[in-house]
Amino acid sequence: MSLQSNGKVAIIRTERGLTISGTRITLYDVMDYLTAEYPPKFIRGLFNLTEEQINAALTYIKANRTEVEAEYQIVVKEAEELRQYYEQRNRDLIARLAKKPPLPGREAAWEKLQAQKAKHQAQFESQRQRSAYFIQKHRLRY
Repeated sequence: MSLQSNGKVAIIRTERGLTISGTRITLYDVMDYLTAEYPPKFIRGLFNLTEEQINAALTYIKANRTEVEAEYQIVVKEAEELRQYYEQRNRDLIARLAKKPPLPGREAAWEKLQAQKAKHQAQFESQRQRSAYFIQKHRLRY
C-alpha cells in the first residue's frame, strides 16, 4: 500500500522498507522519533522534510498503524541484534587498543587527544540534558 499526495506517491516501498518518496528516509527513522515523543516539527527539521512529506509520513503511519508498527519492531530487533554482534566481535580488539600506550614521540599528541575526548564528552552530556529538557517542555502528540 502506498499513500498518494497531490497525485504523487508519497510513501514507497524500497529495499530499505517503507520510505518517504524522493528521500532515503524510512518510516522507521520517523518512528524512532515518534516513539521517543519528539514533536513532528522537530522531526521535519531533523530530516529536512517538507511539510507535505512529514504529513504524508504521519498520515501513512496512522492509517496503517498495525502494519507499520509490526515492521518497525522487526527493524528495531534486527538493529539491536547487529549492534550486539559487532559489540561482541569488537570487544577484545577495542580493549587491546585502549591498553596500548601512545607511540614513542607522540605522547603530547595522545594527551591532547585525551583532553579533546573529555571535552567532547562533557559537551555531549550537556547537549543531551538540554535536549531532554526541550523534549519534556515541548512534548506534543502527533
